[in-house]
Amino acid sequence: MIKDKSTGSRHEWDTVAKKLLKRLSNIRSPMKAKQPPFKRAHQDKEPSAAVTSDYDADSSASTVILSSPSSSSTPRQENDSIDEASDGPDNSLDSQKTQTRHYRTLQEMYKAKKPNKAAVTHLLDLEFQSRRSFIDSNVLKEQDKPTNILQAYPCFKELDHAMDELRRIIEPNNSKYISEVKDRWETFYSKVQFYGVMKKVMKPPRTLNGVEHAIAVFTALPLLFPSGSAAPKKQVPISEALFHVLTPSEDPDTYIHRRAFSSPVLLVGEENCMVVVGTTPVLTFDKDLLHEGPLYLLAYYYAFNLTYPKCLATLLSVLQTPVLRDPRAG
Repeated sequence: MIKDKSTGSRHEWDTVAKKLLKRLSNIRSPMKAKQPPFKRAHQDKEPSAAVTSDYDADSSASTVILSSPSSSSTPRQENDSIDEASDGPDNSLDSQKTQTRHYRTLQEMYKAKKPNKAAVTHLLDLEFQSRRSFIDSNVLKEQDKPTNILQAYPCFKELDHAMDELRRIIEPNNSKYISEVKDRWETFYSKVQFYGVMKKVMKPPRTLNGVEHAIAVFTALPLLFPSGSAAPKKQVPISEALFHVLTPSEDPDTYIHRRAFSSPVLLVGEENCMVVVGTTPVLTFDKDLLHEGPLYLLAYYYAFNLTYPKCLATLLSVLQTPVLRDPRAG
C-alpha cells in the first residue's frame, strides 16, 4: 500500500516505510498468560534420592539402629562393612567420615548419666580403626597418654570396656576371648605358686586369705621372672612397679604423685583396689578380684599402648604368651 508504482512519489514513501519498519522492530510481541505449573514441574522440586542418601545429620543419623547384642557379626566384619560401603577412590575418606560420626555419637552418649553399655560396645567396635590410629600414633607423648585418652574415651574408666579393647587388639573375632584369658590366668596363677615355693621366693600360702595370697604371689612374680634391670631407686623393691599396699595412714593421692614409677600400678586399700595409670586413678574394683589385677594392668598397657617398665619387661612379656596368647609376643 505504501509503495506506489508512480516514480514521482516512490522515494518519499520509501522513507516512510523505513521509519515504520524501524518502529515495528522495537515493539515486543504480546506475552501469553501465565499457566499453573505442571504436576511434573512440582515433582522436580522434591529432593532426589542421591541428595537424601548423602545427608549427614550429625552422628546420630549413622547409629540410630544398632545391632542387637546377639548379633553374630564381629568387630572386624563391622569394619569391613564400612570399608565396602562405597566403591572408588574415596573409599578410605568415606570410612573416616563414618568413624568420625560414630565417635561423635559415642561422645554424646557419655553426656548421659548411664550410657547404654551394649550401644557403647557396638560403637567402639565400629570406631576401632580410627581410635587405634590416634592412640598408636606418635602425636601423644607417653606421659600424656592416660589423661588425653581418657578425655577422648571416658568409657575406658570402665573395666569391661578396657578388657574388650584387649580382645579387639589380640583376637577381635573371638567373643569368648576374655573368659578364656581368665581361665588361662587361673591356671598360670596356681602353677606359679608351686614354682615360687620351689624357688624359695615365697612360703606355702596355707594360712593366707585371698587378698594376702594374691599379695604374696605378686611379690614373688618379679623375682621369678627377673628382667635384669633394677628399680629407679635402689631402696624401692621391683614389685612396687606392679602393686602397692596402702597403709591406714597413707594418702593414695600423695603416694601416686611421689611413686618412683609412672607405669600402671595396682593400689590395695583397706576397702577396695585401684588401677592407676601414671598419676591418673582410672578404675576402682573389689578386693575379692585382686588376684585378677595383673590382667587389668595388661588391658590398660594394651588399650593405651604403653611401654613396659624395664624392671617388669620380662614378667609382662611372659604373660603375653601363655595367658594372653598374643601372636606378636616374643
